[in-house]
Amino acid sequence: MTTVDARTVADVLAWSRSRWEPAMRAAVDRLPGSMRKIAGYHYGWWDETGAPDHASGGKALRPALVLLCAEACGGDPADAVPAAVAVELVHNFSLLHDDVMDGDRTRHHRPTAWTVFGTGQAVLAGDALLSLAFDVLSEDGPAAARLLSTAVLDLLHGQHEDVRFEQRSDVGIEECLRMVRGKTAALLSVACTLGVLVVGGRGEHVEQFGHFGQSLGLAFQHVDDLLGIWGDPAVTGKPVFSDLRSRKKSLPVVAALTSGTPEGQELAQLYRNPLPDACLAQAAALVDRAGGRAWSHDQAGELLSDALAALAAANPTPRATAELTALAQLVTRRDH
Repeated sequence: MTTVDARTVADVLAWSRSRWEPAMRAAVDRLPGSMRKIAGYHYGWWDETGAPDHASGGKALRPALVLLCAEACGGDPADAVPAAVAVELVHNFSLLHDDVMDGDRTRHHRPTAWTVFGTGQAVLAGDALLSLAFDVLSEDGPAAARLLSTAVLDLLHGQHEDVRFEQRSDVGIEECLRMVRGKTAALLSVACTLGVLVVGGRGEHVEQFGHFGQSLGLAFQHVDDLLGIWGDPAVTGKPVFSDLRSRKKSLPVVAALTSGTPEGQELAQLYRNPLPDACLAQAAALVDRAGGRAWSHDQAGELLSDALAALAAANPTPRATAELTALAQLVTRRDH
């Protein structure tokens, strides 16, 4: 495999954004004014008054995966732009709702939409983005819509389980992994499968790219959960120990709680009640000493290897292989 003509990750993400963002802006412009204002603020396009802004909207990995997977199987990425926009709309629908449910007050170093416009308005804006996603994807036919609909239902069920786990003390590793397959991996998997499907891919080819996306999504969540505890707030844009403060049953936490170690048992005692700020560093140290941090780190590496094996089995074009590999490695090495 040659990588001589492969673009850097930064160039790939910039190329992807140049393709999907104009179509995204055009789609958002079709929303009612009230919803458009909140969506544009959430994307970082303007401030709360509607004045132009240039805040970070994140890396936008999912639409990049759609376009690269379309290219990887020999298709024209231009034909996958509606699918890329639809996937990114669904992702941001989920973020608007997540911020409300988790009580997160910052995202990308800015106040979250619900803190600026109100809880109800942010939820309605999320609903509008979800509806818009299916409108955008409608030109790709019913098969694409069904794939995305299934992924959304998996995402919603996973999010439901994530919230429910906060009230339980007996969450096991396997059910936590099932939750993550819905909450996170389903949308990354469908990003890859849609990219192939909308340019004519079928059968096993679609499944292999979907396998790549699912394993990548699981790895993504392991890294996200590590950052939710030990990420640098100056980089992540979220408060230190944010996941511990809300007593989330994240992957490293569940691994620690089920480790059978004295540290895991001590963590379980702390997790029985809301954690005061003074106990957050202690809880993080217990997760680490009980092995949760190392386990999630190792799992992310193994899942990356599995994702890349599935990608190789799909026999994509050489440049796309190199660029998808670089994106996958970014997922497991990112700091925010």
